[in-house]
Amino acid sequence: MRIGILWLTVCSPLVLAGERTNHEGRALGPLLAVKAPLLFNTPEADAVLASMQIMPRDNPWNEDISKRPLLPNSEAMIARISADLAPNRRTLRLFTEMNFVLVPDNQPLVPVKFEDYPAESDLNGGTSPTGLYPIPQNLPVESWPVGTDTLTLGQWQQDSANRGGDRHAIIVQPGTGRLFETWQTKLTGQVWQASNGAIFSLNSNNLRPAGWTSGDAAGLPMFPALVRFDECQRGKVEHALRLVVKRTRLGPLYPATHAASVGRTSDADIPAMGQRLRLKASFVIPPGWSLQEKAVLLALKKHGAIVADNGGFFSVSITPDDRYPKGCFDHINSLGIGNFEVIQTSALMQAKPSPAANSRS
Repeated sequence: MRIGILWLTVCSPLVLAGERTNHEGRALGPLLAVKAPLLFNTPEADAVLASMQIMPRDNPWNEDISKRPLLPNSEAMIARISADLAPNRRTLRLFTEMNFVLVPDNQPLVPVKFEDYPAESDLNGGTSPTGLYPIPQNLPVESWPVGTDTLTLGQWQQDSANRGGDRHAIIVQPGTGRLFETWQTKLTGQVWQASNGAIFSLNSNNLRPAGWTSGDAAGLPMFPALVRFDECQRGKVEHALRLVVKRTRLGPLYPATHAASVGRTSDADIPAMGQRLRLKASFVIPPGWSLQEKAVLLALKKHGAIVADNGGFFSVSITPDDRYPKGCFDHINSLGIGNFEVIQTSALMQAKPSPAANSRS
């Protein structure tokens, strides 16, 4: 025992009293400054991310839902989620898709034209339909580099091979606590364009206005939900994951703000945007599975996954990081949908009303 110094044991490792810790009790140290744009798949970005509190401690993405009661129709909803998919797609899929870049506070603002949803886009001082976003030259677009074959980042930004797709892009500004996300992002010549743009505060629980979409169909941020290399290497994913299902019903649930119902159904056995699922506590994680798989599965038990989009799989999003060991997620892709359950609405929603303010504050 060291006289005169108070030590606190909050998980592992030991942290000094008064030291910055995140919602999981992990020591953060000082927030590291970003001096130049840092791509997500670099040790420099890992270090900055490890020093960040990503969304407030009481944010829905950081909520411990391991003890939340089940939805009364949980079994029926899980059965419907599974039945909506082809027989060979009724397992969890980890898709290497969403990437991001960290930028400094003084990153120059660049015009980006919002083509489809300018009225539901945050313009950041621009004039509709053009917003001003801190886009660096090395902005990664969804699935680069592991899903883009031999194309360079510049070619992928331009979509020179006409691959199309969702083409999400995510910019994180740790110093200002701001998050910029776009959908169907493309550089045409020297001009950036996207379907829409959303700005979130990493320090606020405020939601987008009711009915507004974001870079994701549910109106949610994507960055706080991504499985990242740095946290997998620590063996602990500390937040809920972004979940895609085949169909969703009308009417979003907290913290979602937007519905994108396939067939405009109100069937209660079809999940809504914002619905939260959890890996059953009874599922025993095999000891021989990889460090990365165990980190994801533990998160799915403690924080769950939030329905954020419609798609052809039952999938969660991980970063397309080329540093993941080959085959490290192979086992988890065999996990059947029946190992999941649907829980009742977030305890945070019951404790306080859903914020109606725009997330730009």
